[in-house]
Amino acid sequence: MIKVSVMYLNTPGARFDFDYYCDKHMPLVKARLGAACKGCAVDKGLAGGEPGTPPIYVAIGHVFGESLEALQAAHEAHATEIMGDVANFTDITPSFQVNEMLTV
Repeated sequence: MIKVSVMYLNTPGARFDFDYYCDKHMPLVKARLGAACKGCAVDKGLAGGEPGTPPIYVAIGHVFGESLEALQAAHEAHATEIMGDVANFTDITPSFQVNEMLTV
């Protein structure tokens, strides 16, 4: 299983609209990726590793799929629309990481 993580660095004064992200952006991503997307999840940062410290990321979005190739092909077909929607919920430039999920 492949997991694509989209991370939004917790930046003082930055804007992030969780309602829009969860209710509009992630459903848009899921719809455009179609069968290549096996599911999505959103992490909302609460705290850092030490008590009283802020989270490193204000949000992390995850998209799950069976193969990297299928996710990349589906995203490429709709990248302009998906990335164009980012300004509707944040002014933070996202970072991306692709992971292979291992079972332990």
